[in-house]
Amino acid sequence: MRGNKSRNTQPELKLRKGLWAAGLRGYRVHWVKAPGKPDICYPSRRLAIFVHGCFWHRCPYCLPALPKTSSDFWQSKFEANLARDAKYKHMYREAGWQRLVVWECQLKYGQPSIVALIRELHSGVPASWELAA
Repeated sequence: MRGNKSRNTQPELKLRKGLWAAGLRGYRVHWVKAPGKPDICYPSRRLAIFVHGCFWHRCPYCLPALPKTSSDFWQSKFEANLARDAKYKHMYREAGWQRLVVWECQLKYGQPSIVALIRELHSGVPASWELAA
């Protein structure tokens, strides 16, 4: 798994390129002061964006298959990832931040709508919206 990047992945770069083209600048990448180091963060807007890979975070939309070999290892790995995601979801809610999860498959098929949603959040949509998947 050493060959699997955790930073600057293709989906992250694609989203950042779309945000830049839309004029949504001023974000921080993997900002260490926010819980879980979000992939993209707008600290002044209290908006954290996580770009999740469908395989690693078990996307509810495309339902990736569980690997056939070493199934116990993979099951525990995926459960740990999901538990960590739930922990960060709770931490952001408690801190009053908005947290948006963007799935790899969503970027593949609907990047303009994702960028439009982020534009709305950036301009100040009420914090009562539930954004976390």
